[in-house]
Order: sequence, then structure tokens, then C-alpha cells
Amino acid sequence: MPLNRPALSLGPGPRGVQDARRWVVATCIDIGRSELVECAELAVSEVVTNALLHGDPPIHVRVRGTREHPRVEVRDGSTERPAMPVTHPDDDDDLLLTFGRGLSIVARSSDAWGAEIEEDGKIVWFTPAASFAEDEGTEGVITGQDEDLSARRTADEDLIAIEIRGVPPATYLAFQRHHRELRREVRLLALAHEADYPLAKSLSDLFGSLEGHLREGIGMPEIEAALASGAETAVLHLLTPRDAASTVDRFIRLLDLADEFCRQERLLSLARTPEQQHFQRWFLGELVRQGNGKPPLEWSESGAPEHQSTVQ
Repeated sequence: MPLNRPALSLGPGPRGVQDARRWVVATCIDIGRSELVECAELAVSEVVTNALLHGDPPIHVRVRGTREHPRVEVRDGSTERPAMPVTHPDDDDDLLLTFGRGLSIVARSSDAWGAEIEEDGKIVWFTPAASFAEDEGTEGVITGQDEDLSARRTADEDLIAIEIRGVPPATYLAFQRHHRELRREVRLLALAHEADYPLAKSLSDLFGSLEGHLREGIGMPEIEAALASGAETAVLHLLTPRDAASTVDRFIRLLDLADEFCRQERLLSLARTPEQQHFQRWFLGELVRQGNGKPPLEWSESGAPEHQSTVQ
């Protein structure tokens, strides 16, 4: 049973913490995982409290994953990297690598937990444990924006110019949202459940490679200009390493495999719609085609070119 339920928006103050607790507890019971209720309730209380005290609105909580591996996520609008506390030798409570004194509860209530830093906020997540740990618990990990920034290309790479023609702004923005959601999902899966989801590790590694190829100049200024002017399409320009075509081609193939895993409820994300598949194959396929010296092919709502691998 996949858990792609809509997020719960939380108000300020104690009411937000109470709403989050009730909602997460009800979800655990609803999926038949009542043994997780105690730890889920403890941990989400701490995470939401920290978001209310130290984060920025809006604040949302949601449960992602499957019945076997549910994951609770609390998102707020602050991009500030959580500060690791310094543990003093005479502290009775060894906090180790936790994000704050209250989050030591999260470490002891979880099988895995951490924070994902995004461009417009952060997500603190945890997979609730069946029992509360008496020791310091599991070690948290910070991922996301810092890793993406470190993957940017170096100045001495052999770069080629790519031109993506006739891009519908709304379709492109939906593509970006799905890309970001899947990137985060497979990264967290690879961290917490790599043995159960080997495809997640492969996709996560490829996402890292693609971020290095595409991070800059991906076309958002052109999309924003098209939206502001009411234009139906935009032309995007980006630079990518000449040898990126094989990485992108492999990524396209793995996205198709990930869709099948989603349909079988083995991967913790929604499968793409046929329309999303069609657009992504064309958009990413242009990187492969033009990387192999072919001229641009423009997108059109009817009869957009299907991706054909040109990598030998």
C-alpha cells in the first residue's frame, strides 16, 4: 500500500503539534502498523515543535512510503541547515549527531532519520521504530542542497550548448516538481532501505550526476518570462558536458523501470502519467540527441517526438 497522501497543513502553537500527533497516529493505525504509534507520536511531536520554534511557515506533515516502510516528513519554509549541537563531556544525555536537544527523542524513536535541504525549505524525516531505544538511538544525516551544490561541474569540462524548443511552461514546471520529488524519495530510500530498494541507489547516484550536468542554466528564467508574458511556449538554453549523453540515456531507462516499480507498489513514489512520460522522454531525449550532434526537435502537444536512444 503506497502512502502518497496529501500533506496536512499545520497552524501555529500547541494546536499544530496536537493535530500532527493525531494525524500520524491515525495513519499508522489505518495501515495496520499500530506497533509504530508510540514512537511515531513521540518523534513527530519533537519535529513539529522544532519547526514551529525555529523554522518558517508554511509547515506541513505527511506520511510517505509503504506499509512496510512508512516515513513521516515535516516540512517548513526555512532553508537554514540544522545546527549540530556540541556535546559537553559532563552531559548526562549524550546527544551525538542530533540536530537539537529535543531531537534526541527522534533519534531514539526511529530506525532512520535526517533532514533534506531543498531550495525553498527543508524536510525533517524519520521512519518510526517499533520500540523506543534506551541508548542514543540512530544517527541523523543531512542531505540535499549541500550535496547538489558540491556536484556542480568544473570550469574545465568540455561543454556543449543545448537548445530545448517549444517547451510549455506548465508542463515543464510539473516535470520539475516530479523530478524533485523523485530525487528526494530515492535519496531517502537509498539512505534508509538500500537493501530493500536497490533501484533507489542507482537512481540516486544518477540524480547526483545529472545535477552536476544540469544544475545551472536549466531554463527557469525563460520559463518565468514566458509565464509573465502569457506565452504558450519557451525556448530553454543550457550547457552540459559533451559526455553527458550516456548518463542521461541510462537515466531515461531507469525512470521507466521506476514507473513499473511504482505500479507494483515496490517504490515509494507515484508513477508518472502517460503525459509526464511523453514529455520527460522528449525533454531528456533532447539532451541525448543534441549531445550526439543532432539538431533540436521542437515539442508539440500532438506528435511530440518519442525518445530514441542514440547511445551505442
